[in-house]
Amino acid sequence: MARFDMPLEQLTTYRPERTEPADFDAFWATTLAATRSHLLNATFTPYASGLHALETFDVTFAGYGGQPVKGWLNLPRQRSGPLPCVVEFIGYGGGRGFPSDWLLWASAGYAHLVMDTRGQGSVWLPGNTPDPEPDGANPHFPGFMTRGIASPESYYYRRVFADAVRAIEAARAHPAIDQGRIAVTGGSQGGGITLAAAALVPDVQLAMPDVPFLCHYRRATEITDAHPYQEIARYCMAHRASVDRVFATLAYFDGVNFAARARASALFSVALMDEICPPSTVFAAYNHYSGPKQIEVWQYNHHEGGGTFQVQAKLAFVHRHWGTSQGTFGATVAGQAS
Repeated sequence: MARFDMPLEQLTTYRPERTEPADFDAFWATTLAATRSHLLNATFTPYASGLHALETFDVTFAGYGGQPVKGWLNLPRQRSGPLPCVVEFIGYGGGRGFPSDWLLWASAGYAHLVMDTRGQGSVWLPGNTPDPEPDGANPHFPGFMTRGIASPESYYYRRVFADAVRAIEAARAHPAIDQGRIAVTGGSQGGGITLAAAALVPDVQLAMPDVPFLCHYRRATEITDAHPYQEIARYCMAHRASVDRVFATLAYFDGVNFAARARASALFSVALMDEICPPSTVFAAYNHYSGPKQIEVWQYNHHEGGGTFQVQAKLAFVHRHWGTSQGTFGATVAGQAS
């Protein structure tokens, strides 16, 4: 697909008015208080992954509603003290897979906790965390975008974002992790969860949302036919009288509103031919982001974004802030920062 969104000169200044519920902060404070009323019960069971340079743990912790959420924790075997930790969230449809799917950050000298996404993990990597849907679910278009969308209390991503907060708390519960040095990252859906986590856990130090999904929903549904945003459009097509209610619910989960509250140093990425997460939806979040920030712009790329080039940018970004127990290094990045 050729470029279909605004030209880059407009994107860099695109800062649409936010649609924010008056009780946005109260809603999330109540949600997290209810979630934290359950003991975290984080457990780290040694796991024989066959990765001799890494120490791996099968992670379980209590997420939204006290329900068990799975994850992996990879640590470099050679370490001399508590390590900074990268907490990672997974793209749409994927699950935690296997420890060997997540080698980057521990190989670079950091702790790395990967959170399984409840109810997902049957598309490109298997998952192990069910979604019991404790608040009930309205009839929805297949997928997760309209599950529980009749109200913010029942919406699917309320549970996922609460799980993300608890994943950070679980990471901080492990003695090998430096509680003061936490980064959050993920691509697509994982990027949207990253923005929510950075806002809901204000002392997170670093945030790295790659081609983030779950941002500027209404514009996304109006300019792309690609899934998963198409799930919302199809739902609205069938439920014609519910359109306003749908977007009133989504306003509680919009990455643009979370970006306005996040303070962590951030590295975004965007691809100008991305039909899944249109560039204007990413820039809407980026331009509202309240903390120190930079963005890598990939001009001829689709939803893959910068791929391994973006990995190099992220490594350089994290090393610049933290270094590693083995020392720091620099990277040459082929991209455009603004």
